Amino acid sequence: MLVRRGLSPSLSRPDLPFPPGFSKEAEERLAARLDHYAFRLFLRGAILKGGAFRAEDPTDYLSLAKAREACQDLVDLGLARLQGDGRYRLRFRAANFGGTLEWWVARELRRRLGFEVASGVRSGAPGVGGDLDVVATAEGRLLYVELKSSPPKHLTPEEVGAFLRRVRAVRPDLSVFAMDTALRLSDKVLPMFAQALGKQHRAERLARENFRLAPHLYAVNAKQDFLENLRLAIANGLRELAPPAP
Repeated sequence: MLVRRGLSPSLSRPDLPFPPGFSKEAEERLAARLDHYAFRLFLRGAILKGGAFRAEDPTDYLSLAKAREACQDLVDLGLARLQGDGRYRLRFRAANFGGTLEWWVARELRRRLGFEVASGVRSGAPGVGGDLDVVATAEGRLLYVELKSSPPKHLTPEEVGAFLRRVRAVRPDLSVFAMDTALRLSDKVLPMFAQALGKQHRAERLARENFRLAPHLYAVNAKQDFLENLRLAIANGLRELAPPAP
């Protein structure tokens, strides 16, 4: 579908905290743990540490007891090992959590909604930087999901502008800007999009902190359930694209 749009896509190298030979059983167990927001925050923090860490180091979001459970989960999954000094270290290096988030969302779109998916895709659009985090197709429609694993305070207007340039270059049927955060989007994220899109578009709340920003363009967060919020936006978008009811 990207080639038919005149683009020259290619896949970027996966950036994951597990090896290519990771077993299907281990993948399923990891995906089940990633379904929990607290575990995603913990793994994100562990990756950012870039070396040995104590259970309490990756995030303040968890109690010490829960953080120790998360460490044991990583060990059981084969992603981390316990050192003699009581600290933990990831067994496989990843630059950041973004690749893991892309892998998980792509996997769940395939498993739960029957999409054909690819993650970490270079669009090949001239003059447009950045990867397409997740592209998916179903019902003859092309979906583009931009994923952000950092909280809204780290988002910049330049990132919003770059995302919109990719949308305009690729021309997907449906686009979702998805932030893996339980924090509100209405405080900082929505004003950035309002500035970038212009006054002709007003955000429409779907539920909680999930919004229709413009026709075929959505923003969601991870409050309550990240994947359910993403499914909500996709469902709204596909209904919008459907022919009028008789």
